[in-house]
Amino acid sequence: MAAPPTVGDPPTRAGDDAMVITTSVREPERFAILYDRYFEEIYSYLSVRLGPEAAEDLAAETFLTAFRKRHTFAPERGAVRPWLYGIATNLVAGRRRTLARMLAAFRRAPSAREIEEGMEDRVTARLDAGRARGPLGMALAGLSKGDRDVLLLVALAGLTYDEVAKSLCIPYGTVSSRLNRARRKVRAALENVDPMNGDSDG
Repeated sequence: MAAPPTVGDPPTRAGDDAMVITTSVREPERFAILYDRYFEEIYSYLSVRLGPEAAEDLAAETFLTAFRKRHTFAPERGAVRPWLYGIATNLVAGRRRTLARMLAAFRRAPSAREIEEGMEDRVTARLDAGRARGPLGMALAGLSKGDRDVLLLVALAGLTYDEVAKSLCIPYGTVSSRLNRARRKVRAALENVDPMNGDSDG
């Protein structure tokens, strides 16, 4: 079966990005070129996943992490853009784990019921369902982390299958199977939803 078509970065841009990051090991100020090229794109992706306030911090952290690890980037692995999305996606996972631990700590403190409820609201708002409400948010939250990451990298970031594979360091075939599974589950969850009000028929 033929692989789905990919668009991705133009070869010239991908090659230039790789050259910029390689050069930035010796000339750190060159890294600013990548920041200027991709910050808004990474911020937009994180904003949908976590909300604008958290996205601001994590977008900055994405580039700080990339700067610190720039000497480990291997041009033969592919373009810089998927690498940045991989870092951002890992930071999302880390943020969710931190929030979950905080929520668990509040739940263990019976005297902190009001604080717990407020924290639970914030955790819910930062799930990968983003700030989406209703059935779509529930459907996304119900996916496994791996399936959700693949679906959102394709749907929000517009990455190709090959770029997603490089971002998450998984085989190309795994991207396809995870995406198909995620789409089936989301489609099934939304099957009985009234598009006018977001409510299910049942």
